[in-house]
Amino acid sequence: MDPLEGEASSPVAYEPVSVKDVLVEMKDTAELLIDLSYSAVLHRNTGLAEEVLHLEERMDVLEMRARMSLLMAARSPDDAERLAPVLSIVAATDQISDAAGDIAKIVLEDISVPEAMRAALPEAVETLVRGAVEAESPYTGRTLKGINLESKTGVRVIALRRGSEWLLNPGPTTRIEAEDVALLRGPESEIGDVYRTMTGETYEPFEPDSPAVADLGRAVDTIVHMKNLSELAVDLAYSSVLFDSEELAEEVRNLEVEVDALESRFEAWVLRAAAEAEHPVSLRGLIHLGTSTEMISDAAVDISEGVLRDIEVHPVVGMAVQESDEIITRVEVTPGSALDGTPVSGGVPDADVTMSIIAIRRPEEGWLLVADVDTELRSGDVVIAKGTRTAAEQFGELAD
Repeated sequence: MDPLEGEASSPVAYEPVSVKDVLVEMKDTAELLIDLSYSAVLHRNTGLAEEVLHLEERMDVLEMRARMSLLMAARSPDDAERLAPVLSIVAATDQISDAAGDIAKIVLEDISVPEAMRAALPEAVETLVRGAVEAESPYTGRTLKGINLESKTGVRVIALRRGSEWLLNPGPTTRIEAEDVALLRGPESEIGDVYRTMTGETYEPFEPDSPAVADLGRAVDTIVHMKNLSELAVDLAYSSVLFDSEELAEEVRNLEVEVDALESRFEAWVLRAAAEAEHPVSLRGLIHLGTSTEMISDAAVDISEGVLRDIEVHPVVGMAVQESDEIITRVEVTPGSALDGTPVSGGVPDADVTMSIIAIRRPEEGWLLVADVDTELRSGDVVIAKGTRTAAEQFGELAD
C-alpha cells in the first residue's frame, strides 16, 4: 500500500502528546514543504512534488493532534486566552501546508509554467533532489557521521522518509537504510555523484530556456523575490512567537505588505506578457504561484498575531524556545556604531561576532536578501540575523 494512502485513511485518535514537540515538528515540516514545493516547480521534478503531498498529509495529522491536545489543556478562561494564539499558529501552519500542496500540483497536474521560471534560478543556488536509497549503496546501513557526506561533498541529507514516517533534520547518528527516500541539498557540481552513489541512478539536471518576453522576465523575477520574502516572513513569524518579540512581528507585517505590493506588480506584468506570448496558457502556473506565495505571507502574519495583539505567550511555546540553539534577532544600525559601514559578504558581516545576516530592510530601498548580494551595513538599516544567544547580544551591542 502507498504509505500516503495508508496515513490519509487512518483515523486520528486522541493520545497524550507533547504540544511543544508537535509545534516544533509542524514548524520544521512547514519550512520543508515550502522548500520542496518551489524546488519541484523550478526543476520540474514530479518526485519532489509527490513528497510535498506526503508531507501535506502528515501535516494534517499533526494539526489534528495539536488541536486535540490544546483543547484538553484549556481548563480556564485564562488558559483559553493564552492558548488562542497557539491555535492560530496551528491553523496558519496548516495554511502554509495547503499553499505548498497547491504549488506542487502545478507539476503533478502538468499546469504550464514558462521556462523562464526555471531560468530565474541563480547559478549559486543549491540544488534539491529526491531519491530512493538502493540496498547496494555504500551509504546503506551507515550513519551520517560515518559517511561524512557534507564535509566531503557539501551535500546534506535534509530529510528522510521511511515508509510513512519522516525524519526531519537528521543528525550525525541518523542511519540511512535501504528504500529510504532521501532529500538531498547541495551544489549541483557534487550532487550528481552523491545521487548516483545513493540511488544507483543517474541524476539529470533540468536545462531551462531563456525568457523571450521582457515583461515575462520581470514577472518571473518578481515571483522569485516574493518567494524569498515569504520564506523570510515565515522564519520571522515563528521566531517572533518563540521569543515573544513584537519587533520581529512588526517586520513580518512589513514583509507581508511588501509581498502584497509585489503581487500587484506581478499580476500586471503577467497580463502584459500574455498579450505578447505565443502560448498565453503557459502562464497559468505563474498565476497559481503568485496566489499561493501570497497565501504563505498572509499565514506568517497569522502566526505572529498573538504577539502583535500583546497576548502573553503560553508556557508551551516557551518550552520550545529552550531547545533552540540559534535565534533570529533584529537590530537597527545607529549612526557611528561599530556596524555602520561594516562590509557583508555572503551574509557574514566583517565584525568580531559569529552572526549570519539573513536580510536587511533599508530605508527608501526596501528589503535586501543578503545571501544574494554583497553589501555594506549603513546607519538606519534594520538587520535580521541568525546566531547563538550570546552572539545575538554582542551583535546588538555593535549596532548601538
